[in-house]
Amino acid sequence: MLVVFIRTLILFSVVVVVMRIMGKRQIGELQPFELATAIMISELAAVPMQNTGIPLINGIIPILTLLIAQFTLSFISLKSVKARGIICGKPSILIENGKINEKNLRNEMFTLNDLLEQLRIKNVPNIADVEFAILETNGQLSVIPKSQKRPVNPEDLNIPTKYEGLPLDLIIDGIAIEKNLSQAGLDMDWLKSEINKSGIDNVKNVLFATLDTNGNLYCQKKLGGRGK
Repeated sequence: MLVVFIRTLILFSVVVVVMRIMGKRQIGELQPFELATAIMISELAAVPMQNTGIPLINGIIPILTLLIAQFTLSFISLKSVKARGIICGKPSILIENGKINEKNLRNEMFTLNDLLEQLRIKNVPNIADVEFAILETNGQLSVIPKSQKRPVNPEDLNIPTKYEGLPLDLIIDGIAIEKNLSQAGLDMDWLKSEINKSGIDNVKNVLFATLDTNGNLYCQKKLGGRGK
């Protein structure tokens, strides 16, 4: 039992490291060869876990081999547009200039019901509002509405806008992020003073605090956290 436990931990660690090296993309964003690699890695790890008669190295070496193969294909895809089209495929236009492309629908084995479902997921309930719908190589559908149906933005109305950068997280789950404080030119004394204004007496009682680019502090107390 102990052997199985240790083997499982080792293989789990190897798989986590390999998947982490492969990148942070979600399953739905993987290219076909990346998805195949992920499935095969999980299968290769499962066999030595279940069968202790198989040497552990027999599971680790194929996993590392797949990682090298995945890196090789990714490198080739980066260097060659032609190879990228062969390995990853090419986007397919399902709606072009407001008209459904029946040929591409058939080629992609995409039914009209599938198309309508994906449009609804993209908050486009009416197919008449779509100028282009493109099936990307990772299986996601990109939708470009007709110009008359797109949301109005400030540029359309000639309204000037201010720059909005990313807010800085200052406290996460009761722990102050001192690096972000330094980046904003602030210190712990300032932070404690500000959270006191929100009725919180200790950083540990803060669930989340963030500072936007205008200098406004958002602060939320933990449930059960003490105030003044």
